[in-house]
Amino acid sequence: MATTWESIDGPSGSLAVHVAAGSPTRGDQANVLVLCHGFPVERDSAQRVADTLPMLADRIAAENGYPVVVGCLRGVGPSDGDFSLGGWYDDLRALVDHAALIGNGGGVWIVGFGTGGALGLCVAGEDTRVRGVACFGSPATFADWANEGVGMIEYARRVGAIRSSGFPTDRREWGEAFTVLRPDESAAKLSPRPLLVVHGADDEEVPIADGRRLAEFAGPRAELRILAGAGHRLRADPRAVALLSGWLERQGP
Repeated sequence: MATTWESIDGPSGSLAVHVAAGSPTRGDQANVLVLCHGFPVERDSAQRVADTLPMLADRIAAENGYPVVVGCLRGVGPSDGDFSLGGWYDDLRALVDHAALIGNGGGVWIVGFGTGGALGLCVAGEDTRVRGVACFGSPATFADWANEGVGMIEYARRVGAIRSSGFPTDRREWGEAFTVLRPDESAAKLSPRPLLVVHGADDEEVPIADGRRLAEFAGPRAELRILAGAGHRLRADPRAVALLSGWLERQGP
């Protein structure tokens, strides 16, 4: 069944969102989850990289009672715009704003896969409305992308996250965020708020050392879980979903 998206105003046009309603027993003031996809890896996959997240959001809302906001960042799915890391950071901030309105002051939690989790840490490091972050297969830095330069632009175009001809007009400015945004340093700013880091033991895209680094920087409130035999794509792994559900339950109402 095709995913149905609504839209909200974002920094570069409309952002596609799906909102899963939480339990009515939590009251008007509620914690709200923001669920964020990672970077597409297959050719022309940007259109569908977030398609399974609404189903996961509905499950989290049913099991844990949290309202959940799923968003497609620019260049993904039906959202406007073209990928840039700085643009994705701004879009995620807009999703946090939207979640905060839904929660009516109850606080926001970010759950992100790959790049989405790393950017969640970057947002949380600067925004105290974010009560905690869960990262799945997330990088500790974007240094590898910074080293790719023009190759990264072509890669983003190949997977469909850059659609506009001639974008970006300023390649240097487009690439600055790869060095400016530091998930590991943001993890240190997150403390003493909680962090869940889940990493596949056989992740061939993001080294397991990145997961350990994020947990180390975050300090004693961080929980690191390594899944034996798991690769990079964790959102379909029932063990990862169970870890997330248990972690959310431990955070209280």
